[in-house]
Amino acid sequence: MIDPTVLSSTGDLQFLAKHPLVIALLILWILAWKGWALWRAARLSHKWWFAILLIANTLGLLEMIYLYFVAKKYTVEAQEVAEVVEVSGEKK
Repeated sequence: MIDPTVLSSTGDLQFLAKHPLVIALLILWILAWKGWALWRAARLSHKWWFAILLIANTLGLLEMIYLYFVAKKYTVEAQEVAEVVEVSGEKK
């Protein structure tokens, strides 16, 4: 096993090794924001934003910026859903 003190002179890895709950909470935080942002980008057909959000790991900061400043300007039209239902022949 790799000794954490060799990799980090500041002891960051030692802290994380001693506090696995911090890692778990950080992962949940990141996944929640990333999932929400990716879902919105896909629904709004923002292909470039989707690619950037998928690749970049900013601990949820870029995702928050996208959700609160970019995605709020756009909406998914309900008319598009109605057209898809008509084309498929389903009636509700």
